[in-house]
Amino acid sequence: MTGIDKRVASPAEAVADIGDGASIAVGGFGLSGNPMILIEALLERGSKDLSIVSNNCGVDDWGLGILLAARRIRKMTSSYVGENKEFERQFLSGELELELTPQGTLAEKLRAGGSGIAAFFTQTGVGTQVAEGGLPRLYDGDGGVKIASPEKEVRTFTVRGRDLEFVLEDAITTDFALVHALRGDRHGNLVFNKAARNFSPLAAMAGKICIAQVEELVEPGELDPDAVHLPGIYVHRVVQVGSDIEKRIERRTVTEKGGN
Repeated sequence: MTGIDKRVASPAEAVADIGDGASIAVGGFGLSGNPMILIEALLERGSKDLSIVSNNCGVDDWGLGILLAARRIRKMTSSYVGENKEFERQFLSGELELELTPQGTLAEKLRAGGSGIAAFFTQTGVGTQVAEGGLPRLYDGDGGVKIASPEKEVRTFTVRGRDLEFVLEDAITTDFALVHALRGDRHGNLVFNKAARNFSPLAAMAGKICIAQVEELVEPGELDPDAVHLPGIYVHRVVQVGSDIEKRIERRTVTEKGGN
């Protein structure tokens, strides 16, 4: 194995140094692109008090939902949390901290963190509690708010001749990142499949140590450089999981025959 060979032998080995209290950016969009094998390995390892940054928290029995059900997650930073009843219960009972973040803002916070940008200004959230503060982050268990979101800096910039307000958002970096890719090479270059690409490259960028599970592992040079969605510079470990792994659909929607 050469120094640039980032393959690890097993999912358990890949997550072996993710300890209690770690912060982790996790790729995926809904249930699409969830790094399920790595999540299961992390569950088996027993790490707790985790701070997770991900677009959502899976469902009750899949995705990050299995870590949540095992009480391994202390805090979630997410955009969408509407498909998980246990998430709702833990949040309202004061067992789980939630930093609810607009989806585009969350994506940019991850991208900025991975790009070495400390913070940025955006119009998203101006004039709302996102900027003004007061959103519940942690309840006290009796219906009161124990921790609320803080007020953020708002500044006026002139854009195309108009004076507009922008809110300052901090970038996100995490100790680790977990992502699922369709294809990768042993240098860590990754290709994602369709909706599984949403958030995955951004999560990978934000993690100080990025761990990727890949369905197909190829030799360097076999991937078309123009088709690579994430260069290997952001990836530190690669574990092959095969293409026959279970992939779930969050909500199946079909049209009746003859319908529009």
